[in-house]
Amino acid sequence: MAMYYNTILAWSVYYLVASFRSELPWTTCDNDWNTVNCTLTANVHNATDKALTVSPAQEFFNKEVLEVDKSTGLGDLGPVKGSLALCLFSVFILVYFSLWKGVKSTGKAVWVTALLPYVVLIILLVRGVTLPGATNGILYYLTPRFQMLDKPKVWVDAATQIFFSLGPGFGTLLALASYNKFNNNCYRDAILTSSINCLTSFLAGFVIFSVLGYMAHVQSKPISELGQEGPGLVFTVYPEAIATMTGSVFWSIIFFLMLITLGLDSTFGGLEAMITGLCDEYPRLFGRHREIFVFFLLVFIYVCALPTTTYGGVHIVNLLNVFGTGNPILFIVFVEATAVCWFYGAERFADDIERMLGFRPGKFWIACWKYISPTFIFVLFVCSFALNDESDSLNLPGWGVVLGWVLTCSSIVCIPLYIMYMFIVTSGSFRERIKTMIKPEDFVPPHLSQVNSYGTHV
Repeated sequence: MAMYYNTILAWSVYYLVASFRSELPWTTCDNDWNTVNCTLTANVHNATDKALTVSPAQEFFNKEVLEVDKSTGLGDLGPVKGSLALCLFSVFILVYFSLWKGVKSTGKAVWVTALLPYVVLIILLVRGVTLPGATNGILYYLTPRFQMLDKPKVWVDAATQIFFSLGPGFGTLLALASYNKFNNNCYRDAILTSSINCLTSFLAGFVIFSVLGYMAHVQSKPISELGQEGPGLVFTVYPEAIATMTGSVFWSIIFFLMLITLGLDSTFGGLEAMITGLCDEYPRLFGRHREIFVFFLLVFIYVCALPTTTYGGVHIVNLLNVFGTGNPILFIVFVEATAVCWFYGAERFADDIERMLGFRPGKFWIACWKYISPTFIFVLFVCSFALNDESDSLNLPGWGVVLGWVLTCSSIVCIPLYIMYMFIVTSGSFRERIKTMIKPEDFVPPHLSQVNSYGTHV
């Protein structure tokens, strides 16, 4: 995930730097990268052939930022684009100095990366709701379409999104929670962070759809016809709307600054999970030399991410986004839920929580852990494999599809491979080996599990 997620942040850095001028570069069609099909937003509804019209924001993203027109596909990526590689390098510099000291440095950085987006969101919300057409956009956002609930893809997309937002399955929650005190109120933290996460997403919807309503008003077209998702929404539709506002430079700067801080927050967590795990497993090799270890790890990831800064790098980003995380994260969370709630035991897990917090979770939570969540996640996992319609939209060659599935399996296969490894190294008969493998480890008293001066658990 670090190989492509940071590249998207690099795009945001590119936009942020490009915003520091008297006029945003995607405001007009007079730039070197513009084509004859470039049409200003206000003139789209007057164009004779709307199918051929391209907004300045679209051409800026495709022909100036990515220069994807110089690549024919996944098999022809072209050379590395220097400006994008430099933007990516700046992202990794920020990430390094936020992670090199462990939770001490990350905790300080999070004060900025976690709080600044809320300030910007509120500012953008106030601006968005005052735009003409914003009301139509908000009504479109709030009007339910219940017929969509019978589409499995809607549920798969929702599950994948909530896993990305809350972080289960990535190891982030486990890594950061391992630094807490033994009696930390994890119950309160779980309820609080889940609620804030959903409310934040709900708030962000008003910010986005108020602007989409405004764009529909300017272009005299239904909101549904504006519909782009992912990079298309963030790097073309929203910047296009910003370019038509008074004070567009200011709005562009704070918008992309918000995207960068949000992305850095996620990057910190994901990488800290990997770093903490390796430092805990090899404390003498990595834990005592954390700064050096983090440096070489980020250099390695940066080198691996460089292909995503080529002219055809967006094809790699799309490949990794579709095949790299969605299906594996559903499988990993299902296995985690099954391992904890069935092999370890939901009742034993509830006993542990009672030992930590002084009260026992109710029957509702135990029922969720044992039955509802595993079943729901397993069904979504099967549906996500069965559907897999996103890969069709990528227009991949045959070998590209194979590569995608190799990426998917590379995360999933680790679990059965480790099961096989444990079965081989465990002594005894077949039944004795299985019994030993699924037997929970003995409880370690909290005073024996501490964090040393290197930030490593001992």
